[in-house]
Amino acid sequence: MEHILKKIKTNVMASALLCIALGAVLVIWPDMSVQITCMAIGVVLIINGISRLANFIFRRDGSLFSQMNLVMGIIIAVIGVWILLQPDKVIAMIPILVGIIIIIHGINNLQQAFHLFQNRYDKWWVALLLGLVTVAFGILLIRNPFKAIDTLVMFIGLFLIYDGISDIWIISRVFRMAKQMKQEVEAIETEGREVD
Repeated sequence: MEHILKKIKTNVMASALLCIALGAVLVIWPDMSVQITCMAIGVVLIINGISRLANFIFRRDGSLFSQMNLVMGIIIAVIGVWILLQPDKVIAMIPILVGIIIIIHGINNLQQAFHLFQNRYDKWWVALLLGLVTVAFGILLIRNPFKAIDTLVMFIGLFLIYDGISDIWIISRVFRMAKQMKQEVEAIETEGREVD
């Protein structure tokens, strides 16, 4: 089980670092071709979707979180493939598509914040705040208040950097809490053996 959890953490971390790298490229070179940006977003979505599907396959625990990973993984991967196959048709819809994915991601972060709250983690509210900010960014992108595509590309880049950093923070807290719970269970089992 510990090996599977480490694999999940590695997948999430890789996806987050990829988001940060792509975000940095978009911020530094906002005037790059929108088509290349569109293709890059498609690749990131496919990788993210595959990582969620892998999480579901390796973590079949029947929980709502696991089932949401399956559904979101399929949706995200399909959208990514569609973007790669139809980049010209998608360019005008980039803000809406990215906004929807970001909102879904934010909802996932809110679920993780609730999980931290249930397990009495002190700073669960930070994960909640990050999730709410993520959802708010998604809504802002859907409303698309920016007229210049360069500004929009930079905004998407900044968000991808934020999203990657927040993912790393949240997943590290979830796994720290899981490790702490494991240590507490082992301590209780050890005490039980000593009493026998």
